[in-house]
Amino acid sequence: MNHSELYLMMTVTGRERMQDFMKLYRDKGLETHFLSLGHGTASARYMRLLALNETEKMVCLSVVTGRKWLEVKKAMSVRLRIEAPGVGIAYIIPLSAMGGKRELMFLTDGQGYEKGAETALKGTEQELLIVIGNQGYNEQIMDAAREAGARGGTVIHARGTGQDKAERFLGISLASEKDVILIVTPTEKKAEMMQNIMHKAGPGTKAGAVAFALPVTDTAGMTLRPRSEELEEADLREAGLVSEPEKTTEAEKETEPEKGAETEAFQGS
Repeated sequence: MNHSELYLMMTVTGRERMQDFMKLYRDKGLETHFLSLGHGTASARYMRLLALNETEKMVCLSVVTGRKWLEVKKAMSVRLRIEAPGVGIAYIIPLSAMGGKRELMFLTDGQGYEKGAETALKGTEQELLIVIGNQGYNEQIMDAAREAGARGGTVIHARGTGQDKAERFLGISLASEKDVILIVTPTEKKAEMMQNIMHKAGPGTKAGAVAFALPVTDTAGMTLRPRSEELEEADLREAGLVSEPEKTTEAEKETEPEKGAETEAFQGS
């Protein structure tokens, strides 16, 4: 793990336990988070096995450096006993881009982060844009994204914390109620889309959006950009879903008419 790289940290736990996680994060200098309600889907049998008694969940999104993640991970183990059944889970996903320098400072305040070269998983064809804006302005955000080629998105309602820092970094105050918009886009459109969103729906507008991107390694059910027929056929053949093309025998080759002969016969008819 690169200690200086940025990651999206996702925490999933019960509504009551989330307060313990939030206190730990504040103690470790993490103040800006985005919280959303969720619902666990584990069967009753697994709920009993894992000693879980709460299906209603909260999901917390935070931006952390690799160094801060290791610090927080250790604290979660010592203070919250996160390895014990029923406490919750936390994991990180590498970020590939962040929209705006001030927005980056806002989300990483207190972590000693210094922006270096943009990183990404090499060879990914799509990226997931996560855009967080004030509630009720998702259409303004999507209009800006569509202008840069977005086909659609998914909206999740959330609540922001640490918004008092926004005025210091962004020069504006942000509402605590948020819309989280998820947009999958071809990698080559990512930069233009993020720039358009930040220009037309970013801080300074009523939407007050911040945006960052995650690499997507594969998709299903999406045609964001056409793949070459040759590559697609090779993938299907490797999976055993199509048979190998039949090889022409020497005898069959001898009986096949030459293309030139066919043309001459057609012209002469």
